[in-house]
Amino acid sequence: MRNGTVPPRGLELSHAVNVEDVRAIANRRLPAAVSDFIDGGGEGEITLHRNRHSLDAIMFRPRALSDASTRTLATTMLGTPVSAPLALAPVGLAALAHPLGERAAALAAAGAGIVSTLSSSSCWSLEEVAEATPDAPKWFQIYVWRDRGITSDVVQRARASGYKALVVTVDVPVGARRERDLHNGFTIPPRPTWRHTGDMLGHLPWVARFGWDEMFGHGLTMGNFGGKAAVTQRMAFMERVNQRFDPGMTWDDLEWLRSLWDGPMVVKGITNERDAAEAVARGIDAVWVSNHGGRQLDGLPATIDVLPAVVDAVDGKAEVYMDGGIRRGSDIAKALARGARICMIGRPYIYGLAAKGQAGVTKVIELLKEQLDNTLALLGCASVEALDQDWLRS
Repeated sequence: MRNGTVPPRGLELSHAVNVEDVRAIANRRLPAAVSDFIDGGGEGEITLHRNRHSLDAIMFRPRALSDASTRTLATTMLGTPVSAPLALAPVGLAALAHPLGERAAALAAAGAGIVSTLSSSSCWSLEEVAEATPDAPKWFQIYVWRDRGITSDVVQRARASGYKALVVTVDVPVGARRERDLHNGFTIPPRPTWRHTGDMLGHLPWVARFGWDEMFGHGLTMGNFGGKAAVTQRMAFMERVNQRFDPGMTWDDLEWLRSLWDGPMVVKGITNERDAAEAVARGIDAVWVSNHGGRQLDGLPATIDVLPAVVDAVDGKAEVYMDGGIRRGSDIAKALARGARICMIGRPYIYGLAAKGQAGVTKVIELLKEQLDNTLALLGCASVEALDQDWLRS
């Protein structure tokens, strides 16, 4: 294992000391094809691994005798107070990890005082998640689909349900070739093949939780399309994306979405400064630096490497967020020092879901906050707001 010690066999969630420990627990509970769907990236997974390698390569420059006896992680996110510079990114089909999926994740985020972003590809509907967390700050993520009527309807439902910001993902014009999924014959909804029978038999608790009907009968529910409608037609994830998503989306479509939404708007999937500058010119409130966790175009730079150029291009006219490879509180500190306001996590909280539902997500958030606080103390920095490039070696 990279970037940490090997977790002991039989490790329980209460004894997990980092995200990799939680991941190890999750992988014990999940069939291999599902773990691969969560962990995998596009094609050769170069971008996926680059995200981590680039974070690992950054070195700190601490300050001695600088009184970090009192530290604060608190900050704001588009004006909303949050307990830490951390938020949950949108992850589709989270119920593959745990039946309570997105609902459990939103409840954990609400309890921790951070923002959760619901995927439009969620298994729980946006209304159900909103009802479960009525007072918590929630954002909603959307794509521009070929059917603009569906797009408009979902946006209006999100507004009516009290979601505070709309996150538009722009880096999925078509589905990527995820070779782990292709090798596994992974479909949505999942259907085990004879090749996977032994692995499924070794994960009967997951089969019981996920439901035999989901795998062999009525399909995986997609909460935001026709209520709790089932996805009954099995197909590769890439095929499903290509059937629904619109590769012809332009900046004008972003303007159209703005006309439907009167709250803050965030553009997710930016990896170059020209697009960041265009987003700002179009009145976008926040730019989300993301390469989709390495799951889309392979061969992109790490998000931490393009972050400074994007921050410069935005020039303080919008907030800047980042995801990609975040596994430790020290990673969050590095991203903040390079100009991000908030770090988003996806896979880490899905590991938590698989490990123990809402309690697992809470554990991951707590670990990252504890590690970030410890990093600030060791740096000699009293606040996340004080982090800048001077805390890093060039």
